[in-house]
Amino acid sequence: MAKESTMPQNSVNPVYPVENKYVKNFAVLMGSLALNPSLPFCIFMSDKERLSNLLFTLITDRNHCKQPFIDTIRSALKEGVKTVQLREKGLATHELYSFACELRKITSDFKVNFIVNDRVDIALAVEADGVHLGWQSLPFGIVRKLLGFEKLIGISTHNRQEALQAQSWGADYITFGPIFDTPSKAGLLTPVGVEEIQKLKNEIDLPIVAVGGINEKNVESVLNGGVDGIAVISSIMQADNPEATARCLCTKILQFKASDQ
Repeated sequence: MAKESTMPQNSVNPVYPVENKYVKNFAVLMGSLALNPSLPFCIFMSDKERLSNLLFTLITDRNHCKQPFIDTIRSALKEGVKTVQLREKGLATHELYSFACELRKITSDFKVNFIVNDRVDIALAVEADGVHLGWQSLPFGIVRKLLGFEKLIGISTHNRQEALQAQSWGADYITFGPIFDTPSKAGLLTPVGVEEIQKLKNEIDLPIVAVGGINEKNVESVLNGGVDGIAVISSIMQADNPEATARCLCTKILQFKASDQ
């Protein structure tokens, strides 16, 4: 049985007054900052392009990376990853910003999405394509006011209740899982299974990105569930050959999409 919703009740209402001085002051501050000259100009992609890039997402985890961190990401992008989500816990802000700057440049070179986990300030500072929120993040309405509607906001969901809540808030997409057992959620969340994806597709209109324990052996069963994309962590980050793993996953995803049309 899937775990009950852990989203805080005080963040249910996504509507916040425009005159909120803290939001306004933060937005003014970020808008007044000079652009880092080492950053590329941001890529102007349409919403459709950004959403289609959710087809194949790599979520980073430097602590489980067998090969050099940046090399692993480059290899994955070279072989078809379309979105990189920076999810690095335990870093000081300046260290996270440094990683974000480097990954923003790399993802710009490959013309793919760059999403920052949770940290709206970092996303704004490096002109990321969006932010991914969890249950301990800032309230959705505040994040939307800070980012505007030209950036993606995704939300992690683990059951039907959370998915419906994310849709009511106006999220651009959700991740849903864990689909299978996964080291990153061991002992925390019960796998939901592929069947729950099929049920959810009948209830929400948002793009659903499946996450959790997905690898070369089971990706096709997840795709058969009707998801709009998959997200992986350990299958690439822990791979001895990240390039080969990404290539295999991408091939299976594209083959399935071609046969499904």
